[in-house]
Amino acid sequence: QVQLVESGGGLVQAGGSLRLSCAVSGVRFNSYSVNWARQAPGKQREVVATMTIDGSTNYLDSVKGRFTISRDNAKNTVSLQMNSLKPEDTAVYYCNAKRNWMDYWGQGTQVTVSS
Repeated sequence: QVQLVESGGGLVQAGGSLRLSCAVSGVRFNSYSVNWARQAPGKQREVVATMTIDGSTNYLDSVKGRFTISRDNAKNTVSLQMNSLKPEDTAVYYCNAKRNWMDYWGQGTQVTVSS
């Protein structure tokens, strides 16, 4: 059974930092690309950060320089360090593991940034 479990969300003031973590089980983790995505109320889900199996990264323009994705293949975890948070970063954040047609998602963790 594939499971992705996020943690680390919460309430933070603008300018603050949070670190999200995702524990992945049930797949050969090092063969999957991993993503963090978010969905704000009334908006579509958007991918904010990606890390491929070879360690290449890609970021949504609005988070470049503020967010950093990382993975630990030994621990089957993926993290998202979020700095200089803004109210517009408020959303539910989801962890995603993807390989070809296999696409798995966590339940999400709420991040709220107050102004």
